[in-house]
Amino acid sequence: MNTIQSVSAFHRLLSLPEPKHPLVSVINLSESIFLEDEVWKGFVNRFYCVAMKRESKGKVRYGQQHYDYDKGVLSFTAPNQVQYLDLDSMECGAGYLLIFHEDFILRHPLAQTISTYGFFSYAVNEALHLSEDEETNLIEILQKIDKECQHIDQHTQEIILSQIDLLLNYSNRFYERQFITRKNGNQQLLARFEKFLNDYFDQEQSAEKGLLTVHLIAEAMNLSPNYLSDLLRIQTGQNTQQHIHEKLISKAKEKLSATELSVSEIAYSLGFEHAQSFSTLFKKKTRMAPLEFRAGFRFN
Repeated sequence: MNTIQSVSAFHRLLSLPEPKHPLVSVINLSESIFLEDEVWKGFVNRFYCVAMKRESKGKVRYGQQHYDYDKGVLSFTAPNQVQYLDLDSMECGAGYLLIFHEDFILRHPLAQTISTYGFFSYAVNEALHLSEDEETNLIEILQKIDKECQHIDQHTQEIILSQIDLLLNYSNRFYERQFITRKNGNQQLLARFEKFLNDYFDQEQSAEKGLLTVHLIAEAMNLSPNYLSDLLRIQTGQNTQQHIHEKLISKAKEKLSATELSVSEIAYSLGFEHAQSFSTLFKKKTRMAPLEFRAGFRFN
C-alpha cells in the first residue's frame, strides 16, 4: 500500500507547484491534473482532507464504497484510510480540496476534538449535499485559509486552525440539516433499522451470532457506523448503541417476566458471553438486578 507522506507530495501528484504552507493547502481542482501513477491504485495519506467537488467526473473507492462525483458534494477523509482512484474516468472538474497534515493540529485542542466529527468516518455515499448559500459560506472560509497560508508567522497556525474549526462546525450543522430535510428517505432507514432490531431478537439470532453491535447493524444496512448513529441521534435523540441497549433490556424484561429461564440462559439468548455482563447492564439501565425485577413483577 502506497503512502502519501506530505502535502508537497500530494501537490506533485496533482501537477501543482509547491504548496504555500508545508502542512496545509487549499487546492483549486480546476488547476489540477492527476498524474498517472501507481499510487492511485491503493493509497493512504498522512493528512485530513475536506473535498468540495462540483461537476467533477470519476469514481473513487473509499473503504468498501464507490462514489460517482457527478454532483456537488462535500466529503471528508481522515489520515491512514485506504483510498483508490480510477484515473481512466477521472476529471477534476471544479471545486476545492482542503488538506492539512495530522502534525499541523498537534498540541492544539482540535487534535482532541476532531475525532468528535463523525463525518470523517462516513462512507463516500454519505457525503453532504450543500445548498448554494452553504457552499458560498464554506468557500469564503477556504479562501481565508488559502490567504493565511501566504503569511507564515507566529499567528498563522492558530488563525488557520480557528478557520478549520469553524468549517467543521458549519459542516456539522449542514449535516444535521441534511438529516432533517431528507425526511422521507430517513424514515425509510429508520423503518429498516427497527425491522432489523426486531428480526434479530425475535428470531433469536443473538444466540448464534452473539451480542448485537453497532458495526454489525450498520454493515447490514450498508451504512457507516458513525453515519447511522448520527442519523438516529438527530431523528430520535438516541444513537445506535442506546437503541440496541433499549431493545436488549426490553427483551430481557419479557423473558424475566414470562419465562422460567435462568439469568444465565437469558443472558446467553441475548448474545452475552457472560451472565455478569448482562446483569451489570440490566442493573445500570433499570436500577434493579434481573432477579429483583422478576420478583417484583411477580409480586405485582
